[in-house]
Amino acid sequence: MIELRNVSKTYRTGTEAVRDVTLHIKPGEFVSLVGRSGTGKSTVVKMLVAEERPSQGKIILGGWDITRIKIHDIPLLRRQIGVVFQDFKLLPQKTVYENVSFALEVAGYPKKYINEIVPQILTLVGLEDKHHSFPDQLSGGQQQRVSIARALAHRPKILIADEPTGNLDSINTREIVDLLLKINKYKTTVMLVTHNRDVVNSLKKRVITMEDGRIASDRARGRYAL
Repeated sequence: MIELRNVSKTYRTGTEAVRDVTLHIKPGEFVSLVGRSGTGKSTVVKMLVAEERPSQGKIILGGWDITRIKIHDIPLLRRQIGVVFQDFKLLPQKTVYENVSFALEVAGYPKKYINEIVPQILTLVGLEDKHHSFPDQLSGGQQQRVSIARALAHRPKILIADEPTGNLDSINTREIVDLLLKINKYKTTVMLVTHNRDVVNSLKKRVITMEDGRIASDRARGRYAL
């Protein structure tokens, strides 16, 4: 599902953010990508969604070589990958329903399909009673659920959650992690990018640790020790 083959990324400043990374994530896996700030985690995410291109190596996603992806193919790629960020990135002037439906509208989906799928997704993330609420009327945890719902709008095969609990308290953090596990049970591949040791160790799932741009360890049902 996700494969990096000897991938390196060096920025124009000379900073080598990722160094000769090779990894393979199978369809339906739940994987935590961990490490301190500046270890290359975010650069890996940016390369997976074609925001950055590798300097060396090859990236295969769903059998598709995206190493030198053409600009006009990037929107298609991003419909196959749902991405959730720490800072929600919701449209404040739109309701919960509109935030999720907007992602489908801009992709040209018919209104009938949107009206069918959006309520289903909102029910999945536990927001079936918040259709008409605006982001500023929601808690942080609820806003992150909207963000996850929007990421799921295209029914992606892969969900990348980049520090999704960074702005949340422990209770909301647990609820978001439980939601990611629930999504994974529907055979969606989940990559959780985080530096939260407690979250990672509670999962008892595969843990890939990065240090200085390299993979320091890759353990099934691993633990993350700072």
